[in-house]
Amino acid sequence: MLESMRAATQGRLGRAVLTVVLGLIILSFAIWGIGDIFRGFGANKLAEVGRQEISTEAFRAAYQTELQRLQRQARRAITNDEARRFGVDRQVLSRMIGEAVLDQETHALGLAISDAEIGKAIMDDPAFKGPSGQFDRARFDEVLRDNGFNESSFVREQRGVYLRQELVGAMTNGLDLPKAMLDAIHRFQGEARAIDYFLLPASAVGEIAAPPEDELRKFFDERRQAYSTPELRSLVVLSLTPESAAKPELVSDEDARKRYEEIKGEKFGAPEKRRVDQLFFPDETAAKAARDKLDGGATFEEVAAQAGASPKDFALGLVSRAQMVDPAAADVAFQLPDGAVSAPVKTAFGYVLLRVSEIEPSTAKPFEEVRDEVKRDVAVARARGDITRLHDAVEDQRASGHSLVEAAKAAGLEATALPPLDAAGKDEAGAPVARLVNAPALLKAAFASDVGVDNETLSLPQGGYQWFEVSKVERAREKSFEEARAQVEKDWRDRETAKRMGEKAADLTKQLDGGAPIAALAAESGAALKRAEGVTRGGGGDFPQPAVAQVFNVRVGGAGAAEFDDGRLVFKVAGSSAPPVDYAAPGLASIADQVKRSYLDDLMGEYLAAAQTKLGVTINSQAFAAATGAAQGY
Repeated sequence: MLESMRAATQGRLGRAVLTVVLGLIILSFAIWGIGDIFRGFGANKLAEVGRQEISTEAFRAAYQTELQRLQRQARRAITNDEARRFGVDRQVLSRMIGEAVLDQETHALGLAISDAEIGKAIMDDPAFKGPSGQFDRARFDEVLRDNGFNESSFVREQRGVYLRQELVGAMTNGLDLPKAMLDAIHRFQGEARAIDYFLLPASAVGEIAAPPEDELRKFFDERRQAYSTPELRSLVVLSLTPESAAKPELVSDEDARKRYEEIKGEKFGAPEKRRVDQLFFPDETAAKAARDKLDGGATFEEVAAQAGASPKDFALGLVSRAQMVDPAAADVAFQLPDGAVSAPVKTAFGYVLLRVSEIEPSTAKPFEEVRDEVKRDVAVARARGDITRLHDAVEDQRASGHSLVEAAKAAGLEATALPPLDAAGKDEAGAPVARLVNAPALLKAAFASDVGVDNETLSLPQGGYQWFEVSKVERAREKSFEEARAQVEKDWRDRETAKRMGEKAADLTKQLDGGAPIAALAAESGAALKRAEGVTRGGGGDFPQPAVAQVFNVRVGGAGAAEFDDGRLVFKVAGSSAPPVDYAAPGLASIADQVKRSYLDDLMGEYLAAAQTKLGVTINSQAFAAATGAAQGY
């Protein structure tokens, strides 16, 4: 029933019980175990906790409520089989057993709560308040009806919930972690170490001689599956994009030069820039009056001052045509001579006078240098409008039974034959295959297809289409020893090198722990000794991150080694420090809260386990299985 109550109430008391008690009951169930308490008895009685029964119907209702909650959370249907695999049935039963245990404990301790207190708690619950913020009787009735309660059954259920809270609160309220524990947590989190270390290269173990033939074969036999060839597929691919369909050779010099003039400033150099001043007026009459004052000898600054504008109001700075917001103003400004002021100009924002006080000419590469690039740009732009026609032409050819190579040729395109490749896009030698367009989608589709299959056309992310055919399939197989020999020998040498490196690093660590100076050992190994300061569990101090965990697994003054790159990193912890503890720091307070909750979990688990043992629990395994539609055998 508590599952229904969770949906019905979200007040402070309900939340306290749900977040503290119910989670702990689940934990305690793991402590109790369940297999040894299943028994067989009346079909209508699923479990008995002390003198309190749990009926099959009550369990079935709680289980279905939990299942529906999980389905809403997952946004999909969850079958009984899935729920049982995740242990939902056991969790619900565990929770109901825990409730029964707490109910009997509260009764034994003589705990009680008045009807007035329960009524006040319900009326204060936010779940039952309407838009006005006050208790809404219609809302209360609706929630109870949706969750299978009537008023009397809900009040009865709430009475049990509040009494359980009183019991839990008496055991857990006022619990504070000792400062010694907080100090230990702080030191663990904030400890910083100074590390002396050096890198022992793989060459330190010397040359690894080739192994005997029988040992190499034994190594291969133990790892045969590691030397299999992947499945390879040969593909014919046609990728239709504006770039692939473009025909720059058909673009005339005249069309290319026209395009060049339009973009030369932006693409092939710096565009012309002008220092422009723009003075706004409320209407055309005011703008003409200002223009007359300029014609009468007034300066631009004087006219601006009379209009209440300062230089920061009218100065646009050095701008290109594209940087000017209004096209009409840009057209006039980039036609004015240097030092000239325009007539009134109507813009989208009102009337303006424009002044140009500096002209910075554009700089661009000459047309002859960029002719081919411009032609390609023009050809690509034209091809964008031709993609649909080419797509239809290819599809018509394929529908007529032509191969992809033939269909591409008929449409004036060219298909590409790719070398055999695996599902990762690598060739037989393990190198990435070049010219692989739309690789993830293409490979996924190709390895789900087969030779002779008419495949769906793929859409390209950058726009366009892609067709493919599987022309050949080479199935995966195990290599023979002779085929894999080179790789087998390399793997054997790598293993042997790693083994000897580990032994050498262990010997160096033993010497360091015995008091040998790390500087002397580094010199003997031909390695440079380094020091890293301020290394925390999160890293830092220029110390290699992969070895940080090993550094904090040894005591201060201790030594160790860690794999790093192709060698071994040998280190000694030279010192340790931690900042002063601040018990009010948010980080420490947050960690302390987590530890406290874990401690409370353990405390409640122990209490519930002891109470369950005292009261005794028996479960009807047949009724339990039937209630969830499972086969008997729990």
